[in-house]
Amino acid sequence: MEKRLIYLDNNSTTPTDPRVVDTMLPYFFQHHGNAASRSHPFGWVAEEAVDYAREQVASLLDVDSKEIIFTSGATESDNLALKGVFEMYSRKGNHIITTKTEHKAVLDSCTRIEKMGGEVTYLDVKEDGLVDLAELEAAIKPTTILVSIMWANNETGVIQDMKAIGQICEKHGVLLMSDATQAVGKIPVHPKEVGVHLLAFTAHKMYGPKGVGALYVCRKNPRVKVTAQMDGGGHERGMRSGTLNVPGIVGFGKAAEIAKNEMAQDAERLSRLRDRLEIALRGNLEEVYINGNTEHRMPHVTNLSFKHVEGEGLMMTFNQNIAVSSGSACTSASLEPSYVLVALGLGDDLAHSSIRFSLGRFTSEEDVDFAVQAITAGVNHMRDLSPIWEMYKEGIDVNSIVWESH
Repeated sequence: MEKRLIYLDNNSTTPTDPRVVDTMLPYFFQHHGNAASRSHPFGWVAEEAVDYAREQVASLLDVDSKEIIFTSGATESDNLALKGVFEMYSRKGNHIITTKTEHKAVLDSCTRIEKMGGEVTYLDVKEDGLVDLAELEAAIKPTTILVSIMWANNETGVIQDMKAIGQICEKHGVLLMSDATQAVGKIPVHPKEVGVHLLAFTAHKMYGPKGVGALYVCRKNPRVKVTAQMDGGGHERGMRSGTLNVPGIVGFGKAAEIAKNEMAQDAERLSRLRDRLEIALRGNLEEVYINGNTEHRMPHVTNLSFKHVEGEGLMMTFNQNIAVSSGSACTSASLEPSYVLVALGLGDDLAHSSIRFSLGRFTSEEDVDFAVQAITAGVNHMRDLSPIWEMYKEGIDVNSIVWESH
């Protein structure tokens, strides 16, 4: 096979758009001031650049720029939102509701909150990855202060009905937070329209630089407050201290502006490419399953299970040429099956045989066709070596076999 490098792992990170890089470069040397230095022109220029970027990011979400708090990334934004609300609203209650398919940044923050005396309800999701709205509403009680549900899942691309979730939270007077890391910049995300009060996202998932993210915090109806998780200097309206990453924030702003202008055409092109990938693989191979809801999902993501093929082994047949993922980038060092797919009700066999393909702005038709060829060859190779696949093809019910241990 020809030597090519193809990147289909855009949910873990995206390449920084060259237009973003060009915008950032002057702020490393020429305009190197600290945005908090208000006594000289270097600081003023930096502050002005941050203010402009804040407007660009706010415009993408259709919110007030004063509602954007810059952070080091979505993980910090998740931590600030969850722990910040838990501490600030502790007199009202200590109960948080989330789902079992959230990113680890949310789940691990919730675990920490439980150690701090909080109570967390982890909702199951349906087989297609969507939250059961009746179950969500039934879980709310007088001590509930926050519901945290991700806008789009990082592994399956499934998009939740945030408007319906927002209506339930409003009815019960509960704050709604969403980790929208995978959605912002790729599909329209307007938190005010759907009743989301806190929204975490990051630049590097939308062709901006790594190491800079943001948290949207609603200022009106209701005015949401969070307790700072980092002290020292009172930056970002007292919610997040620390010298601002000016070049990163400038890049974030430019990435947001590009996303706002090009999102619709990007989404249309990527959904066509994703469909091309799915149709070709399912046409070439038997027993290929799409995981998660196929109607409510991100345009650039597909999560496929190849029955009786071990996902990690399959990836090794082509990972010199093609970058994909068998789960979240933050948990890919683990050999456990994806907890997201297990929560969808997949057995260990299908969960272990899954691969996530996430296409991006720089993915071409040729890239997809090359990937289809390599993956088809890899699956066929793995199945040729598999006695289980042979038994399956002979009509033997593999699940009914009792394996002896010695």
